[in-house]
Amino acid sequence: MKSPESKQSSVLITGAAGYIGKLLVDALAKKEEWLTRIVAADIREIAPEEKKKEITYITADVRSKKIFDIFREHKVSTVVHLASIVTPEKGVSRELLYSVDVCGTENILKACIENKVQKLIITSSGAAYGYYPDNPEWLSETDTMRGNPEFAYSDHKRLVEEMLARYRKEHPELKQLIFRPGTILGVTTDNQITSLFKKSYILGLQGAAAPFVFIWDQDVVECIVKGIHEDITGIFNMAGDGVLTLKEIASILKKPYLPLPVWLVKASLWVFSRLKLTQYGSEMVNFIRYRPVLSNQRLKDEFGYIPKKTSQQTFEYYMNKGAIDKKIQC
Repeated sequence: MKSPESKQSSVLITGAAGYIGKLLVDALAKKEEWLTRIVAADIREIAPEEKKKEITYITADVRSKKIFDIFREHKVSTVVHLASIVTPEKGVSRELLYSVDVCGTENILKACIENKVQKLIITSSGAAYGYYPDNPEWLSETDTMRGNPEFAYSDHKRLVEEMLARYRKEHPELKQLIFRPGTILGVTTDNQITSLFKKSYILGLQGAAAPFVFIWDQDVVECIVKGIHEDITGIFNMAGDGVLTLKEIASILKKPYLPLPVWLVKASLWVFSRLKLTQYGSEMVNFIRYRPVLSNQRLKDEFGYIPKKTSQQTFEYYMNKGAIDKKIQC
């Protein structure tokens, strides 16, 4: 590990206004004496009252050629690429999602190569493995990235991983550290998964346990900070120990568990999507039915990080600290 007395060069964070981005900026601001410069970049402008004096804030689109100038101007040596659309707003096209997730990542990679960036840290996702009935009981980092063509986020993460593999062969001078998180939870988490937990009942599927692996958002941030300060490369799943099924989650929340027939849910989603009552189609059934369960063994053994919370502890922390109502409401 590098000594705090020996400063490193600039670290640039893309997606710095996002969920994990904000937490990472906060964490690095407390350790700014270790770094010569911390650059927080996002397509959204940070409100003045949220800015920290230790951080250089830049408004930029990861798809823009402006990124190359930013890398050059700030002599960036490490990039933490977090920019991605996890929960798209209603009506967002597949083309736009692809342009941000895939084309934006390729633009960042090209900027890294042109500006001789030393290291790229990137958050992929357990979704890159795909949601398939023949997934191993526990997925390891050597298992195939299959994604799901019908599920944009999963498919794009697979495409990004394939791109990263190609760059590792063609540009070994750019070190890569890739994290594949399971479901991230913390005080401020709000996405399509947490929306499942906020209903007056927990909806499941008959014949599907739907096991979730959760990772505490602070564990995610600590892993990224460790990756910045230490000379570690490779690919690592991120998950707390153990799993929680939807039925177990319902029990913890003290809410009814309602497992419905798969055919009924598929048909309902198909109709609702045609009527534009939901942005999700029948493809979302597999999102619940075949959850990828991530092994964290390599994270502990090779990366050298033991998550501070298990999957259950992470969920209970989110339940007690986050914006979730445990009571049954109509």
